[in-house]
Amino acid sequence: MEKQVIITLGRRIGAGGLEISYKLADRLGIKVYDKELIKIAAKHSGISADLFEKNDERPVPKGRFARFFEQDYTQENAISEDGLFRTQSDIIRQLAEEGSGIFVGRCADYVLRDHEGMLSVFITADKKDRIARIMEKDGLSAREAEKYIDHGERRRTSYYNYYTFKEWGDSASYDLCLNSSRFGIDGCVDCIIEMLGK
Repeated sequence: MEKQVIITLGRRIGAGGLEISYKLADRLGIKVYDKELIKIAAKHSGISADLFEKNDERPVPKGRFARFFEQDYTQENAISEDGLFRTQSDIIRQLAEEGSGIFVGRCADYVLRDHEGMLSVFITADKKDRIARIMEKDGLSAREAEKYIDHGERRRTSYYNYYTFKEWGDSASYDLCLNSSRFGIDGCVDCIIEMLGK
């Protein structure tokens, strides 16, 4: 039986992380779980996919420990924030138990931290290259692309740091950090496969 491969992949906006994920999946013959996680979590939980989408990697408005101490932290808040995170985390763990896969974002490196053999990867790139990629992909001006990146990364940082008690993008949080500006998309894929010993 082929050894299970579990990769979690965090990425800066515009660094090509999703493209790397799909190329990696194609080379390894395994699935990528990104936005599909929202649909799967909604189906298994009976909670609206719109609610998952609305809260997907969004900043958490309260302080780090507010969920434990705040009196206005109601059951409704739990469903829209912590409850959705727990449900999505349960699905990530279940999918990882069922077989190989690449899990993009959604604190998967933290959720699967106890999964034997999991490789956590973070993809970054030079800011100018990230801006150029977003400009090309979304038809934005350089200023609009930079604003989009900065806003999105503030959201990701807030979400990740709140739920993991780690620092998003900090090399200490991952097994492997790669700069796609230096190695290119295909070079990053090659590096990850080499780390897996494939």
